[in-house]
Amino acid sequence: MYSYALLEPEHHYLIQEKENSPITLIQVKVKSDHCMYVLKYEDTMISEWKKKNDPIHDIIELLSDEAVKVWSAAYNSNEDAYYEEDED
Repeated sequence: MYSYALLEPEHHYLIQEKENSPITLIQVKVKSDHCMYVLKYEDTMISEWKKKNDPIHDIIELLSDEAVKVWSAAYNSNEDAYYEEDED
């Protein structure tokens, strides 16, 4: 079992918070003395504070900059598909 304290700011991680839960992509934005401000990328982006000692079942992978770039292009292009305006 891991905790959020192991994660570093500005890095993207694939994690499982609980056993058998879906894999989630997160990015740590702020690390304070006791907490972490984390962005979770699911259907929509969720931002939340986590205690450093909050458990993580598995830290699957620290994503490389190249992997983040490829994922970001795919994620942002999917997001734009929902907000296209009709041309009249």
